[in-house]
Amino acid sequence: MNLPLWIWLATIGGFCVVLAFDFYLVARNPHEPTFKECVAWVTFYVALAAAFGAGLLLLSGPAHGGEFFAGWITEYSLSVDNLFVFLLIMSRFQVPRQYRQKVLLVGIVLALVMRGGFIAAGAGAVARFDWLFYVFGAFLVYTAWKLIGSQEEEEAEFSENLALRAVRRVLPTTDTYHGARLTVHLGRRMVTPMLIVMVAIGTTDLLFALDSIPAIFGLTKEPYLVFTANAFALMGLRQLFFLVGGLLDRLVYLSKGLSVVLAFIGVKLILEALNHDGVSWAPEIPILASLGVIVGTLAVTTVLSLMKAARDAKKAEVVVPEPAER
Repeated sequence: MNLPLWIWLATIGGFCVVLAFDFYLVARNPHEPTFKECVAWVTFYVALAAAFGAGLLLLSGPAHGGEFFAGWITEYSLSVDNLFVFLLIMSRFQVPRQYRQKVLLVGIVLALVMRGGFIAAGAGAVARFDWLFYVFGAFLVYTAWKLIGSQEEEEAEFSENLALRAVRRVLPTTDTYHGARLTVHLGRRMVTPMLIVMVAIGTTDLLFALDSIPAIFGLTKEPYLVFTANAFALMGLRQLFFLVGGLLDRLVYLSKGLSVVLAFIGVKLILEALNHDGVSWAPEIPILASLGVIVGTLAVTTVLSLMKAARDAKKAEVVVPEPAER
């Protein structure tokens, strides 16, 4: 896709307008969104991504359209898994519930900016060094194997965030929140925990990008599709946090499903690299097959998770015997 600069600028400008409007609504009325509000916003962002993908199908053909949908679904699914850690961060910093929307939105914007730089660097490296596909593929297979180990590693990944520790050491921080303010003057200018938790959300998401960016490069080599798939996946993450927050502990097999998806994409990358290097037996997996594997795996793991949650709920029910008649 040899796109002119104006398309990139128009796309980024469109994302900025949507996020600015979202931020305006959050800043005007800080509150914990209702279930109905979350459903409406998540539906809006999903419809927006679907419309964008449909436009790609019409204007750029089924190959690029399919690559966008495969990348967006993968990134969105990985983002749902990230919500476990975001929930941990919110609880650890005891963020007031009415300000959690603002924290998530600013953290997501920070993550989107940092991911943009990461994507640009990755695209440049991929264009110059074909052997990186072997590295990406092996890394995704290793990540898939590690992901089976559940969430203890996710908590450790957050606690080892060097960027957050550096911010704490350099900037004097208050012990309590001061509304939604990022800084406050108490004899000297100090930052509040609100800024610290935003940095925690943004930088922790960047750590997750070390897994997700190679995954999407395994589905498409087009920087424009990589960027837009990431942007659409991140934009609706705030409302998704509140919508599925109560369901996160029920999606017990989500990590297993994501590990299968990452392992599949890793193997796909290695096979495509071998095929590019002239290995005759290495097949090139079409994007429709990849999309089918991704959607099918996530659908099966979600259904199995909800079925297990229902069985566990029935087992946990305590039957209280009625008092015997005298």
